[in-house]
Amino acid sequence: MNLRTRSTLLAFVAALLLAPLAQAQDKFIVLASTTSTEQSGLFKHLLPEFTKASGIEVRVVAVGTGQALDMARRGDADALFVHDQPAEEKFVAEGFGLERRAVMYNDFVLIGPKADPAGARGNNMANALKRLGEKGSPFVSRGDKSGTHSAELRQWKDAGIDLATAKPAGYKECGCGMGPALNIASSTNAYVLSDRGTWLNFKNRGDLAIVVEGDKKLFNQYGVIVVNPVKHPHVKKALAQTFADWVVSPTGQSAIAAYKIGGEQLFFPNATQ
Repeated sequence: MNLRTRSTLLAFVAALLLAPLAQAQDKFIVLASTTSTEQSGLFKHLLPEFTKASGIEVRVVAVGTGQALDMARRGDADALFVHDQPAEEKFVAEGFGLERRAVMYNDFVLIGPKADPAGARGNNMANALKRLGEKGSPFVSRGDKSGTHSAELRQWKDAGIDLATAKPAGYKECGCGMGPALNIASSTNAYVLSDRGTWLNFKNRGDLAIVVEGDKKLFNQYGVIVVNPVKHPHVKKALAQTFADWVVSPTGQSAIAAYKIGGEQLFFPNATQ
């Protein structure tokens, strides 16, 4: 066997040996999601179970829901796991996503100083925000077009306060994720709207506590969407669909329900409702 033939044969054998490894490395999806699903610790609990069941790795990009949707519109993600239903439905209606499926819910809570100097405490978010506006109390807004930010804007509107016209004296936007917003509120003794999951997993609470909870308007629904390969042919539709199917399956729903902090359940599966 001459040197050229031997080199060709060795290259062929190496290619055969490396092919399974290359295929394994390609068996992943990019999931554009929210900071709340990551910072609450849910994904650290949930995704290893999915990977064990499917062999598919999930690479999460955790940003605000608005940014996640923009990523998917550009074709930079294979699937979405977000929490702004009107924006999600618009995304699907525009042809960028396939079916939107409900996955789970929790709720938003208003966090503030334990002493509650604004007198906002209770279960009526509109009344609480009216008090914050009247007193000019410090309030940290994420200001990042996230699902939480969108929910916050809806709450101010329900309270009869038009932020576009004039923001309350203490209103500040950080343009940041939920964790950083909570850190700012903790260091400045300010009020802030948070999803309950991130709050329960948040350690740097300082003098903060929940001051408003239980208002039906604070309901927080999460959905999963596979990006439409008609718009972006490189999208890994089959792998992404496997993930979407799993999180709404009995196994995925049970895994979500099992995630707790201090014995308290953070998310409530509702894919079958």
